[in-house]
Amino acid sequence: MLTAAALLLAAAATGHAHTDGGPAAREGAGGGGAARGGAGAFWVEPDSAAARQAAVWRRQGRLDDARMIERVAARPQAVWLNEDGPGATVRAQVEAASKQGRTAVLVAYFIPHRDCGAYSAGGARDAAQYRAYIDDFAAGLGATGAYVIVEPDAVAHMVAGCKGAAAGERYELLAHAVRTLKRVPNTKVYLDAGNAGWIPDERRLVGPLRAAGIAAADGFALNVANHYTDAASTAYGHRLVRALGGGVRFVVDSSRNGNGPYVGVDAWCNPPGRALGTPPTTRTGDASLDAYLWVKRPGESDGTCRGGPKAGQWWPEYALGLARRAKDQPPGA
Repeated sequence: MLTAAALLLAAAATGHAHTDGGPAAREGAGGGGAARGGAGAFWVEPDSAAARQAAVWRRQGRLDDARMIERVAARPQAVWLNEDGPGATVRAQVEAASKQGRTAVLVAYFIPHRDCGAYSAGGARDAAQYRAYIDDFAAGLGATGAYVIVEPDAVAHMVAGCKGAAAGERYELLAHAVRTLKRVPNTKVYLDAGNAGWIPDERRLVGPLRAAGIAAADGFALNVANHYTDAASTAYGHRLVRALGGGVRFVVDSSRNGNGPYVGVDAWCNPPGRALGTPPTTRTGDASLDAYLWVKRPGESDGTCRGGPKAGQWWPEYALGLARRAKDQPPGA
């Protein structure tokens, strides 16, 4: 699920028109709240790959395709920070969001032995480099804050079995990340906890999540870069909350779960027939669910499977398919 670090954005950048509320049934319901609450809480990056693609297709006369891809471009999506020295990019993101009264969604993704050597392998060379990365990330947040998802897959990989990574060191580094980021004012921190199908017995996650600092976080994140439905993810989230003893909340990545999970080999990797899911919103109607977020950026490849480019690279044809199959998201909205 690797994605290239975002280019620095001009502080004066203006965003797209925001239509980032959830379905009508959710909009009137109380949700988990946000740094700046409501369905329009999150910032839309104005120069995303989807926005650039829409502009190209308009120039080429592919107007229907351009309108379709705007289903992606018009929604707030997370920015992944996967390289050393993220502070300047973080600062540019949160300042641009703040100028519009919105909140940036960011992903810390630099843990040593990242992705256990799979498609998104990489990360910090050692613990010292990772701690410096997190400290720089936190400094970039300033007092503006953001929603921060901490290290997708890092905990679940250890529970499932990850050769090359020492559990004790990994959990200590994750706890450092949670503590450091949570000290920043107005910042919500969610430690990734995998998805509803990865570790079916949620009780296996309790000890690792506690060791990784869940007590200092706002909660955990589910379904990042995966396709389980909102209903399945929410049910799993409630079971995990209970297993943890309550008092924590969670967010769900709904970016590509509109048609639920694919049944077949490598179901996680660029699966066919998937669709955009619930647009990002804090209006969830669930007291434990803080937000639906688009953490995985729709249209960015999971890896070189099913004809895709390298992990994190923009794949316009795949993005177009996600948009065409989306429900309750008219073109341009």
